[in-house]
Amino acid sequence: MDLATRIMEALGYPGIILVVAAENLFPPIPSEVVLPFAGFMTTASSLTIPGVIAAATAGSLLGALILYGLGAAFGAERIERFVDRYQRYLTITPEHMRQARAWFARYGVYTVFFCRMVPVMRSIISIPAGLVRMNLGAFFLYTLLGSLIWNGALVGVGALLGASWPLVSEWLGYYSSAVKVIGALALVALAVWIFRPRRER
Repeated sequence: MDLATRIMEALGYPGIILVVAAENLFPPIPSEVVLPFAGFMTTASSLTIPGVIAAATAGSLLGALILYGLGAAFGAERIERFVDRYQRYLTITPEHMRQARAWFARYGVYTVFFCRMVPVMRSIISIPAGLVRMNLGAFFLYTLLGSLIWNGALVGVGALLGASWPLVSEWLGYYSSAVKVIGALALVALAVWIFRPRRER
């Protein structure tokens, strides 16, 4: 995440396109963090909210088209074997792949639109679309619309938080202090339980 945010800060719009495309290809990069940060950048730089949303959507389309191409080129069995072998790094499993295929088979092309707003599935739904060679124009349109909604919402949240960032930081400080106090009390309670007489325990 540190690398992703540094790339966006250094390159601006091209950096956002690159990071969001990578997030589509590599699910461990969470759009739920990347996109709000990109929205926050609009309050501290020359970037604009429409520009950030456009760049993020371009990145989403790029990543989705690459996965579509992989699905069309390699087929379900080879992709599932790859996911099974590297699932600990990808944070997705063959079961995720089978679920995406089942959703696509049941709900058809509309799945491409709705899954753009579902974590994990928003990335891998492009693969079954490629497997069945979904019409590329329809795939592009549904990906564009779903990604615009998802990206716009998360970028907007980041921009809203950025406008009151000192207050947000202050409350995060309170939260961190509270977590430390609760953790200390939990450790004391655990120590009391461990060291009291066995019969009482």
